[in-house]
Amino acid sequence: MVNIIVCIKQVFDPEAPASAYKIDAEAKRVILKGIPPVLSPFDENALEAALRIKDAHDSKVTVLSVGRNLSKAVLMKSLAVGADELLLLEDGAFEEMDSYATAFTLASAIGKLGGYDLILTGREAADTNAGTVGSGIAEILGIPSITIVRKVELDDGKVIAERVVSDGYEVIETPLPSLITVSNELGELRYATVKELVASRNKPIMTWNAQELGVEPPQVRQARLLSLFIPQKENRCEIVGGETAEEMGANLALKLRAAQIL
Repeated sequence: MVNIIVCIKQVFDPEAPASAYKIDAEAKRVILKGIPPVLSPFDENALEAALRIKDAHDSKVTVLSVGRNLSKAVLMKSLAVGADELLLLEDGAFEEMDSYATAFTLASAIGKLGGYDLILTGREAADTNAGTVGSGIAEILGIPSITIVRKVELDDGKVIAERVVSDGYEVIETPLPSLITVSNELGELRYATVKELVASRNKPIMTWNAQELGVEPPQVRQARLLSLFIPQKENRCEIVGGETAEEMGANLALKLRAAQIL
């Protein structure tokens, strides 16, 4: 049996209108009221990759998520579409972690679970777009990783991945265990059937806090948020005059040269 771990993140809905977002500058946090959280879309791609492997091989898919005030209704979607179990790392200490602390916490949980063959994550989170947690987990665990992958297959103890590059893709092989970060080119997450929705209610959901996991994320945090704000956009319009089209063109050229654009 192939043991697959998929790391997913609960995020603010990236499709929510910009007007719905507010910033608490003093607390340095985003506030989004009235719109429920969702699974990060790239993590859904990673989950779909795991389920395709499960379709082809005898596999067990464990979904792992970390944070504070996690929504089981949102994260149970992973069980409904075919994952076998869900592990929530939920604690006040797991709030507002940087990429390294997140990778460290997830790697600690994966190490405690043990017996994994393949770890899948999204190429990046839809809220921070940092794209470093997956590679960080691989580095901490000391296993090979392949990033930005559009197709994943297993064959005789190794993983074969198509990695997206600027002018196409490259095929990379690496032995198991290994970690893959999955890109949106792989395809969207499948829908759950009625049978799967009913069955998901009986699938196991485990919860570990910081003490049970034996980690203190604030102690390993490497980055500190200095400020958080919504960029202010300012548009200015200046009319360039002239008696003729040639004169207006010349005046425009002088303006552009003064602004060091030409």
